[in-house]
Amino acid sequence: MRSMMLAGVVLALAAGVNGCTFLKVNIGDEVQPLTEQTISGRGADKVLVMDLSGIIMSGESSSPLRDRKKPGLLAQVREVLDRARRDRRVKAVVLRVNSPGGGVTASDTLYHELKQFRQETGVPMVAHIVDVGASGAYYAALAADAITAQPTSVTGSIGVIMYRVDATALMQKVGLQTTEIASGDRKSYGSPLRPLSDDERKLFQGVIDSLYERFTSLVAQERKLPPELVRKAADGRIFTSREAREAGLIDGIGYLEDAVELAKQKAKITEASVVMYLRPGEYRNNIYSFSLINVDLGAFAEPGAKFLYLWWP
Repeated sequence: MRSMMLAGVVLALAAGVNGCTFLKVNIGDEVQPLTEQTISGRGADKVLVMDLSGIIMSGESSSPLRDRKKPGLLAQVREVLDRARRDRRVKAVVLRVNSPGGGVTASDTLYHELKQFRQETGVPMVAHIVDVGASGAYYAALAADAITAQPTSVTGSIGVIMYRVDATALMQKVGLQTTEIASGDRKSYGSPLRPLSDDERKLFQGVIDSLYERFTSLVAQERKLPPELVRKAADGRIFTSREAREAGLIDGIGYLEDAVELAKQKAKITEASVVMYLRPGEYRNNIYSFSLINVDLGAFAEPGAKFLYLWWP
């Protein structure tokens, strides 16, 4: 119904325009399956280039002009990995990373999916950071066999942050008051309708410390680094590519072509077709062609405090 109403409005507006107007309206289209496109190279063996871009969140992305939501980042990554599982000619994967991170659970789930793919298939994976691969995006990249970065990339920001809105000053300004009726003293902890108490801060800090320990332990495990060195680097700061390599957070510095070559080396192949999985209507003709970056920030507007592996200056 909503699609029909939107289409009617658009057609009515078009009819009021002077002259002859031809208008094609596509509203509410079904999401089409992925198709494979060869970007470069040749040969029966394949190197798959896939994207990890935008804010990492668990939900789906949507548009005000569409009834149907598009698959979110986690769903898209799982769809790509499932297709690659079925193709025995996929010998290596290059994960193009361009993300500041996102939700704690979404980042951890993404890491799990990438790690599980590697373990099940034995296909080597190289994560290559293009612009930014920070916090939750770096967390997810730890699943790869190797992590590389452009000379000008930014990475790191290892840590956890919680955003909480305090609306008490605004409520006082407009003369609003609230009454809380809860089943327990701590049921309303984190409410934006009153200032944060010392006990609330202590409780949330405990959760953050636990999630931080999980992050740093994973870095130490996957990067084979002493925990004390990881904690020294994990104060939330960002690193240049050179600094990240010196700290042991990445393996090398180069360009996307170098990451593809490294992936071929790890797969022990010399010649391969470089492929991407696209939706019908998408067009990418080289390894630097990106799909639309996921910038749906709607989840941040939802009520409640959120724990994030995110670099958001």
